[in-house]
Amino acid sequence: MSAPRNAFPMTPVLLPVAVLLIAMLSLQGGASLAKSLFSTVGAPGITALRLGFGTLMLCIIFKPWRLRFSAAQRKPLVMYGLALGCMNYLFYLSIRTVPLGVAVGLEFLGPLMLALVGARRPLDFLWVLLAVTGLWFLLPLGEGIRHIDPLGALLAVGAGACWAVYILMGQRAGAEHGPATVAMGSLIASVIFVPLGLTFAAPGVWDWHVVPLALLIALLSTAIPYSLEMMALTRLPARIFGTLMSLEPAVAAISGILFLGELLSGRQWIGLLAIIAASAGSTLTMKPKRAKINPIDLNESR
Repeated sequence: MSAPRNAFPMTPVLLPVAVLLIAMLSLQGGASLAKSLFSTVGAPGITALRLGFGTLMLCIIFKPWRLRFSAAQRKPLVMYGLALGCMNYLFYLSIRTVPLGVAVGLEFLGPLMLALVGARRPLDFLWVLLAVTGLWFLLPLGEGIRHIDPLGALLAVGAGACWAVYILMGQRAGAEHGPATVAMGSLIASVIFVPLGLTFAAPGVWDWHVVPLALLIALLSTAIPYSLEMMALTRLPARIFGTLMSLEPAVAAISGILFLGELLSGRQWIGLLAIIAASAGSTLTMKPKRAKINPIDLNESR
């Protein structure tokens, strides 16, 4: 007896889901490797190396010099690039003193709040309440919350704010060029933040043995996740893609536990899960006209 025609209807979906999970693991694995080099290179130095080598990889793939931007797109493009570089710089500064999972959770508040701007329905306010609850448990605001550096947490929130600017400006600058805009934005970011990072880097940044590790970080954090995410995005409905991307703080927390030994308390896990639920919920219940603001292609910046 032959199997029914629709016996395995989820098979076409499972592959892109697996690809997306691999992309998230690659991205957060790269962040863990970067953090492990802070003692040698420093957070600014790793930012410079990752951004510089990542830009080279993106330029080879997308050849941004072939792109043409109208006069109206150039100012958003510059702001897009600056936001991209600032976001990376602040994020790496934040994870010097904040666990990776907590930093990514706090960073996610930026695009989440952007997605909920103009909320009117009672359901929208539920996601806001969940996000605020998560923030309360992640930050050292409540009694019993310890071992979270306030400055590091503020830097992660600042990175999230830059992420929101990146989304807004990217929509305006890259409407005609799609993911290739990331390469041009990264090139703009590199002009400022690579010299800045090298200026404040630790002396070890000039050691030749650091170069292979920096290339690996750029590969794990840039080339591999961007390519895999684009593959998944073309094969998954946008809302499923966005919902799965909401799992990234949890992936970051697991990566921090496995590679950095960063254990989170029960209260911190509650905060992290609240932010994940708020992000996933806002994605699933968002009105179609506002879907473009949802954190769907956001990881192409980090």
